[in-house]
Amino acid sequence: MDALMMVWLLAAALGIGMLIGAVGIGGVLLVPVLGVLAGLSVHEAMATALATFIATGVVGTYLFQRRGSIDWAMTVPVCAGALVFGFVGAYVNARTTAPMLTFLVAAIILFAGVYTLVHWRGLTRPVFADRRRAQTMLLLGVGAFSGFGAGLTGVGGPALSVPVMVLLGFPTLATIGVSQVIQILAAGSGTLGNLAYGTIHFNLVVPIMMAQVLGVIVGVYVVHAINVAVARRIVAVICVLVGALMMGKALGWY
Repeated sequence: MDALMMVWLLAAALGIGMLIGAVGIGGVLLVPVLGVLAGLSVHEAMATALATFIATGVVGTYLFQRRGSIDWAMTVPVCAGALVFGFVGAYVNARTTAPMLTFLVAAIILFAGVYTLVHWRGLTRPVFADRRRAQTMLLLGVGAFSGFGAGLTGVGGPALSVPVMVLLGFPTLATIGVSQVIQILAAGSGTLGNLAYGTIHFNLVVPIMMAQVLGVIVGVYVVHAINVAVARRIVAVICVLVGALMMGKALGWY
């Protein structure tokens, strides 16, 4: 990769980090960015992207915990499920064809964009609110689903956990807090799987991590100075466009 492409890649990683910090989504765009700017195959892009999300998860967790916005009773079972199934997802990734993986990533990016654009509202109260044990099992399932999806597609756990938990009635702020921690566990578990079964470009991981972390910090401050609703709509439109283009490519439309 030449110097100019590296500059563009780091600029894109900085922007993606800002989106993560400001509006909670954006990491889903790193896989296609790595494919276009770094020339990585879809398997390599997914494995490399997933490894970078460990750092953004750590920073996000610190910032949310400092504000007391993480409900650990909710977080622990979700992360337990993600820890196990992130590795399983990476194993399945290595045995799945590139067109199928491209289709799956496109579907997740489209879902994230439509979810953000439409701003679907979930239940008025959490499922199994009066049955603690059943709710814990449900949260384990959400973590398993999110972790598996992260390991399989490299898009990070929050892209799946946040919409699912909001639709199930869990408070939005607490759900985003959970997503910061799940990002560490899902990305870490999936990366361990990719060390065994995938291909991670570590020469790209460190600089992208640094750019994304800086972006997350900037994004947290920027979100307080802009119209968040407008920012979310812009990100949602970008996700829909990118997801549609990837879906068309996976289906062989061009």
